[in-house]
Amino acid sequence: MWYLYLDESGDLGFDFVNKKPSKFFTITILAISSQEANRKLIKMVKTVLKRKLNYSKDKKRQVPELKGTGTIISIKKYFFNKVKDIKFGIYSITLNKKMVYERLTKNKPKVYNYVARRVLDQIPFEKNNGDRVELIIDKSMAKIEIIEFNKYIRSQLEGRLPINTPLEIYHRLSHNNSGIQAVDLFCWGIFQKYERKNCEWFDVFKGKIKFDEQFL
Repeated sequence: MWYLYLDESGDLGFDFVNKKPSKFFTITILAISSQEANRKLIKMVKTVLKRKLNYSKDKKRQVPELKGTGTIISIKKYFFNKVKDIKFGIYSITLNKKMVYERLTKNKPKVYNYVARRVLDQIPFEKNNGDRVELIIDKSMAKIEIIEFNKYIRSQLEGRLPINTPLEIYHRLSHNNSGIQAVDLFCWGIFQKYERKNCEWFDVFKGKIKFDEQFL
């Protein structure tokens, strides 16, 4: 069984003259190949939320999720200490947006899908013995974009997976999915390394990274 949690950091804005988009765009996948490891990861995300962010009984001040942008470094480190012994891998590609061909900047969904597929190319599916594969993505796309993403990714993955391997793609809201919250933390750390040369959080979890590459 493969659980693949996918998230992104940065944006896909390309107007560097009139606006201030990010210089880089990162897509990261947290890959887990066992149900037990997946259960442990989910449990630890909920534990950190409860112990470090939602210990107050004031319901109006409850934090709904862990986020890379809103979680202080001490809590990030506490989280990693809780999950570091769980077996999982982090795979990531960061796009240097200023190097993207101009014709592609007009089709942001195509750029997103292509980078996501390149990250998926790094997952060692040859170790899969026909077990189910679940790809869970932070829900941010419009309906037509979801359809196109699913169609493109399915066509790419089915060629790499053993025949009759169940493949499911889910788009979930991050506050309802602990796996997406976990990958959000790691994706933000990788993005910060490229965008701001800030490796404080990245250096904590870099031992879990299986693939980290700048594209273009």
